[in-house]
Amino acid sequence: MIVTDITEATKAKYKIFIDNEFAFVLYKGELRTYKIKQGEELSEQAYDAIMQEVLPKRAKLRCMNLLKSREYTKEQMRIKLRQGFYPETVIDEAIDYVMSFGYIDDRRYVEQYIRYASQTKSKKQIEQDLLRKGVSKRDISDGFVQAFEDETTDHELELIDRLIEKKRYDSQTATQEERQKMVSFLYRKGFSLDKIYKAVGRMD
Repeated sequence: MIVTDITEATKAKYKIFIDNEFAFVLYKGELRTYKIKQGEELSEQAYDAIMQEVLPKRAKLRCMNLLKSREYTKEQMRIKLRQGFYPETVIDEAIDYVMSFGYIDDRRYVEQYIRYASQTKSKKQIEQDLLRKGVSKRDISDGFVQAFEDETTDHELELIDRLIEKKRYDSQTATQEERQKMVSFLYRKGFSLDKIYKAVGRMD
């Protein structure tokens, strides 16, 4: 293994390329510790120590520090670690580690997010948000069941009613044009037409 290039990633970190391919990022002091110099060979012993000890420990600590301030989905954490230029094998190990302690749990994240977001967003908007966060469709579907399994209230209808009230819409006196505008407004919010018509009144 030949170190073909060393480039500055930040003031303290350097990208290491081995055999013309990016390998990992190390601190300046670690270059000296493992005798990494451009154009010279990197021993297998040094490479194994970096990949199996140095980087996994650092990635796990990075995960733990991130999780101190907020929850992350598995995919969100993967993106964060990729931004730190960790190799995929190291990312997998770090994520498996925090998941083994329950620090990352997509199902729990989904259920909590649904409970919170359902106060202001339609089911469709919530689904789109969670898909962008890398959550699977199955976990999203299960999350909706778990979040409201003991409730009989239709949160979407409640939210539609609040939005209608905020717009000062009166189904008894609304003109055809006003009704159409309200339907369009709610539909853009991601609500289904059947619930919209139930709250607004059907079109003549």
